Amino acid sequence: MRTRTNRRRFLTGVGTICGVWPLLSMSQAAESRENSGPEAKAAMKLGMVTYQLGEDWDVPTIIKNCEAARFEGVELRTSHKHGVEVALSSQERDQVRQRFQDSKVELMGLGSAFDYHTPDARKLRRDIDATKEYIKLAHDVGASGVKVRPNGLPKEVPREKTLEQIGRSLAELGAFGDTHGVQIRLEVHGSATSLLPNIKKIMDAAAHKNVGVCWNSNQSDLEGQGFDANLDLVKDRIFSVHLRDLYLDEYPFRRLFQRLNQQNFRGYCLAEIPPSSDPLRVMRYFRGIWLAYQGLL
Repeated sequence: MRTRTNRRRFLTGVGTICGVWPLLSMSQAAESRENSGPEAKAAMKLGMVTYQLGEDWDVPTIIKNCEAARFEGVELRTSHKHGVEVALSSQERDQVRQRFQDSKVELMGLGSAFDYHTPDARKLRRDIDATKEYIKLAHDVGASGVKVRPNGLPKEVPREKTLEQIGRSLAELGAFGDTHGVQIRLEVHGSATSLLPNIKKIMDAAAHKNVGVCWNSNQSDLEGQGFDANLDLVKDRIFSVHLRDLYLDEYPFRRLFQRLNQQNFRGYCLAEIPPSSDPLRVMRYFRGIWLAYQGLL
């Protein structure tokens, strides 16, 4: 009798488990799907540069469009309609800061056009001092960084001397920016200066923790020893990333995102793409491809 009772209890228990197991599996699967969405997994953040696509947008339009397309941040390129420039008064700077703080969009940086390759010592000093004013602006409006750039190598000056000069200039700016809570982000830019071995030499000469690289997704990233070798030269110094149109299959965007995620990059990838008559549609497509290349869609 005891054997039959135990057997009955065993079968009843198995039946209960078998009945509940599919429900548990379905619940766990649903939870897994919920936790595997883009918002749960995306380590990097997506934003835009106002160069080209947003050059004719004022600040409210930038915020509205970024929120609608689910872009998390923006780098405001100088000289565009948004008007966030050093001429702003203290009150106007506070207003810009407040607009972004009241939104879902981070003002992650200001994009300048300053470069430091000139052989003219007086012009170099003017450019460095002007960058410092731009750093103050970034601090006042709540931007965490300023993008600068190299823009070429003067033929009349030895290459190594110019690279060293750019690096020393960045070191001074890095120290100044550090006192204002503002990073210096060197865009991989310019004829010859966009080559990663030259960028590394500049960064070595700068040698300041507050100076980093703005990876620019140039086709020249594939030159020399190839994409991975070039990325390895500066991988630990990348502060931000500029992206061209992601449909361009001549550039290894999928590999770029794989490498950035492998090194636990938590910064911004910024769309720097041409204008469109339907910008929100383009931005939403861009975000979809960005997620899909990371396996998040």
